[in-house]
Amino acid sequence: MSRLSKLAVNAEGFVFDPDFGDVFTVNPTGLSILDGMRNNKPAGVIAEELKQKYGVTLDEVEKDIFDFNSQLRLHRLT
Repeated sequence: MSRLSKLAVNAEGFVFDPDFGDVFTVNPTGLSILDGMRNNKPAGVIAEELKQKYGVTLDEVEKDIFDFNSQLRLHRLT
């Protein structure tokens, strides 16, 4: 089971890692990315959903996903 699938996440962006007791918060964009990742959606699908949801360019969305993934790696969640 992946660490992402073990996270407890609520609708307001509060995230709890039960393995280490760490607590995080994510903004609505991060919450959408995390939800997509936890549901095994391909990055391209997540990007397209964010692009449509927020009315931004694909470049902006791809940067957000890259930055979010960097934070996940920093906290050893991926």
